[in-house]
Amino acid sequence: MVDLKIRVYKSGEAEPETTITIPGGILKMAADLIPKQAADALHSKGIDLDEIVRLAENPDVRGTLVEIEEHKKGGRLVVALD
Repeated sequence: MVDLKIRVYKSGEAEPETTITIPGGILKMAADLIPKQAADALHSKGIDLDEIVRLAENPDVRGTLVEIEEHKKGGRLVVALD
């Protein structure tokens, strides 16, 4: 299984302000531990955790899954399997 990486960028920055890495080996368990409120917030942005876990099980799937740019807040969120 590949790792899930969530990178948070400030507006105009090339390097992420924050990187969250969830190792592939514990991704399914970690997804079950995410609070419902956080899972709902991800879902509201079109991010389906169950689908990410399913994709992470496929060794052929790698790279950026979703990139969200929040222009008014001046930030960017990248969810990737690496």
